[in-house]
Amino acid sequence: MTDHSDIEPAEVVEPRREPVFNLPAIVIVLIGACVAIHVVRATLLSEDTDLSLLLHFAFWPIRYSGGYELDIYAFVSPVSYSLLHGGVAHLVVNMIWLAAFGSPLAARIGAVRFVLFWVATTLGAVALHYVLHSESIVPLVGASGAISGMMGAAARFAFRIDRASGRGAFAGAPLSIPAVFTNRQTLTFLAVWMVVNFVAGFGLGTPGMDSQIAWEAHVGGFVVGFFGLRLFDRRSAD
Repeated sequence: MTDHSDIEPAEVVEPRREPVFNLPAIVIVLIGACVAIHVVRATLLSEDTDLSLLLHFAFWPIRYSGGYELDIYAFVSPVSYSLLHGGVAHLVVNMIWLAAFGSPLAARIGAVRFVLFWVATTLGAVALHYVLHSESIVPLVGASGAISGMMGAAARFAFRIDRASGRGAFAGAPLSIPAVFTNRQTLTFLAVWMVVNFVAGFGLGTPGMDSQIAWEAHVGGFVVGFFGLRLFDRRSAD
């Protein structure tokens, strides 16, 4: 009879469990900042104080066209407007899209390049908006321009995602511009994206918002993200 008393039991390996919210830290930080700012505005600030905040940190096209003094806020607001939102629905929709499109991009290019990408696409968004509405007295707020830039970047990768590291990141080399327009998936996405923004141009805004969607800002951000991706993609720069 064989004695098995000295044989140690095999080690049981627990299967790896992925966290429910597997978002890059920089995406969490930006979502947290947008949510915290909106909560403070909605619950702690008086109407006059909130208006003052908007006057300083939202983007007002007329500020640059109406003979107003260009103070420090004139240079801050072309970026800071992206952290402000027009309502709960506007905030929630943008944060969902930020998590969806920002996470694989941030996982690929890293936090520093992601922040630079955010700034560049935010500026691209506001630039086109200003060109078309230079005399407007309506403030521009929201992260939609930056998120549209992330959608443009996603199209350059044809939405290919590598999950080998446990955190999804856009995979492979960015497609060339001609290749994007011969890829059925990216063409479908671009067509849908253009139709949505075309409809938005007729005033059909996000539910729960009083103002229409600034589709021009979406286009500006998208163009910068789509054509400027390689400037931020560290694999392309290596």
